[in-house]
Amino acid sequence: MTEYTAFKVELTDNIAHVQINRPEKINAMNAAFWEELVQIFQWIDDTDAVRAVVISGAGKHFSSGIDLMMLASLAQQLGKDTGRNARVLRRTILRLQSSFNAVDNCRKPVLAAIQGYCIGGAIDLVSACDMRYCASDAQFSIKEIDMGMAADVGTLQRLPRIIGDGILRELAFTGRMVDAQEALRIGLVNRVYDDQAALLDGVFAIAREIAAKSPIAVAGTKEMLSYMRDHRIDDGLEYIATWNAAMLQSEDLRVAMAAHMSKQQPTFAD
Repeated sequence: MTEYTAFKVELTDNIAHVQINRPEKINAMNAAFWEELVQIFQWIDDTDAVRAVVISGAGKHFSSGIDLMMLASLAQQLGKDTGRNARVLRRTILRLQSSFNAVDNCRKPVLAAIQGYCIGGAIDLVSACDMRYCASDAQFSIKEIDMGMAADVGTLQRLPRIIGDGILRELAFTGRMVDAQEALRIGLVNRVYDDQAALLDGVFAIAREIAAKSPIAVAGTKEMLSYMRDHRIDDGLEYIATWNAAMLQSEDLRVAMAAHMSKQQPTFAD
């Protein structure tokens, strides 16, 4: 397994555990974070043995968002020419966006396990995940508004589809904190656990359940759900018909039906 400076990555029982590993910095997202996240998710996509992914944060907090030292370093690169400054900033923003796009575009389901702070860029990250779960001490904030900027790496684009447009606007305009119970009520998280230990146990149990399913069926399901974010129903029906014309020939269908008939647990190849 490759060693990373901003993450700890483990593969157990077909589940990749991607842990942000800068607890002494409240898991702030430094320069290495953005580069390594792309590498990690490329490995996840390329590795058939990975069937589900859990993203967590080491220590008391999930993440405090983008590292302010990284922003300060970026500011030092700017000169006096407005046009060239804009070019530098745009390239940087697109590069950061690509890191969370890698999470969103992953063929495998990605589950976020959140405790403590989930602020600023951390909201962008969990918005790119398929499902979100939290401990009772979790606190969420779209903090960019309090820094004099609009969130620019995915929150404003993905979160309206998760919690709805109206509540997203309120949170984005005010930057106010949302606790675990409100996060559950508005649909930001699927479930709240009592503490971090229970959170990880619960999320890994869900990940194991997903990992036990046909990887062909899981990948197809995620592809269809993602496709329907910006297509009409008839487009989606046409797409699934074409997709399943191939996928229904998979051996997994026979394995699943045989296991169902014999009331046994199916075992699928990677």
